[in-house]
Amino acid sequence: MAPKRLGLIVNPVAGLGGRVGLKGSDGPEIQRRALALGAVPRAGERAAAALKPLRPLAGAFDLLAAPGAMGESIARQAGFAPRVLPATGPAAGGVTGPEDTRAAARAMQQAGADLVLFAGGDGTARDVCDAVGTGLTVLGVPAGVKIHSAAYAVSPAAAGRLAAAYLEGDRALRREAEVIDLDEDAYRRGRIATVLHGYLMVPYRRGAVQNQKVPTPAGEEAQARAVAAEVVDRLVPGRAYLLGPGTTTRAVAARLGLPKTLVGVDVVTGGELLAADVAERDVLALLDRRPLGLILSPIGGQGFLLGRGNQQITPEVIRRVERAHLLVACPSAKLAALRGHPLLVDTGDQQVDALLAGYLEVITGYRDTAMYRVAAGGEGDENLEAS
Repeated sequence: MAPKRLGLIVNPVAGLGGRVGLKGSDGPEIQRRALALGAVPRAGERAAAALKPLRPLAGAFDLLAAPGAMGESIARQAGFAPRVLPATGPAAGGVTGPEDTRAAARAMQQAGADLVLFAGGDGTARDVCDAVGTGLTVLGVPAGVKIHSAAYAVSPAAAGRLAAAYLEGDRALRREAEVIDLDEDAYRRGRIATVLHGYLMVPYRRGAVQNQKVPTPAGEEAQARAVAAEVVDRLVPGRAYLLGPGTTTRAVAARLGLPKTLVGVDVVTGGELLAADVAERDVLALLDRRPLGLILSPIGGQGFLLGRGNQQITPEVIRRVERAHLLVACPSAKLAALRGHPLLVDTGDQQVDALLAGYLEVITGYRDTAMYRVAAGGEGDENLEAS
C-alpha cells in the first residue's frame, strides 16, 4: 500500500501584525508597517509545533511541501525530507501573496495529498477555500491574527495530533467547516463585519478543532452591563488595567465613562484612559513603570481567552501580570453557550499556557461568578470523542 501523503503550506507573513497592534497582516503595506514596527514572523514556529507530534510517524507518510518559506524550510528544520512541489504562483522565490497560497493548495490537490496542513489566519483559509473548496481534506494551524474560521485546530499541537490520527486511519468523521473572514479595514476602525466566505473539508475531533466565532446577540447587552458593574467594583484603586478586546470589555469601559477600542487593547485606571490601542512594546514599557492588571473576555462560540485577536498580550506580558489581578468577564449566557467546553489559551508558549490552566473565577453578572476550567489549546483532545 502506498504511504499516505501529508501536505504543508505556510503563509510566512500570517500573524505579523498581531503583537504590534495592527489587527491583521493582509496586504503588502500592512506587512511593511508591521516589520517597521519590529514585528517578527512567527508562522513558521507555529507550523513547526504542528509537525512535532508527526515526527514519530515520519517513515509512514510522504510529506509534500510548498517551496521555501511556504513549507519546505520549516519541514527540513523539523527533521523531515519533504517532496517539494514546484512553485506556480506569481511570487515564486520572492515575497508571497494570496495567489501563492492558492497555487500551493491546487498543487497539493493535484499531487494526491490525503490531508494538507496550512498555517495562517482567516485570509489564508479563504485563499485555500478559493483554490480547492471542499475537494481536498485540510486542517488549519492557527498562526494568524484573525482566526474566526472553524477550519482551524485549537492549537498547533492539536493540529499535529489530529493529523497523525487521521493519517493512521482514524477517518471516522470529516465535516464541512465554515470559512469566516472579516473586513480588515472595518476591523481596524473598530467595526466587526463578518462574512461567510465558503467551506473547507476538515477532519474533526471534539476538543481539537475550534468552533467559528459567534457574534454577541443584542439581548446580551444588559448582561454585559451587569458584568461590567461587578468588574468595576473589583478594580483596585490606583492600579492600571489592560482592557482586552470585545463587547463585554467595551461595557466595562462604558461603566468607567471611557471610550474603548473594540478590537484593540487599552490601558485604563479609574476613570482615566492611559493609552488606547496599545502594542506589546507599549505594554512592556508600562510594566517597567508600574504593575498592571488584566481584564479579558472570551470569544463567543470559541471560548478563547488568549491567542485569538489579542496577540498584543504576549507571553512576556502575561508572566508579568499577577494572576490575582486577572479578571475574566463573561455574561452567563455566553458561558453557557460553550456547553461545558473549557475556556482556552493558546499563547504560543507552553509554560505560560500551563500557568493559566486550571480553574478561574469568571464574573458572569453583578455579584455572580462561576469557577470555570481553563485549558491550554488542545489539552487532552486525544481523549475526546469525534462528535
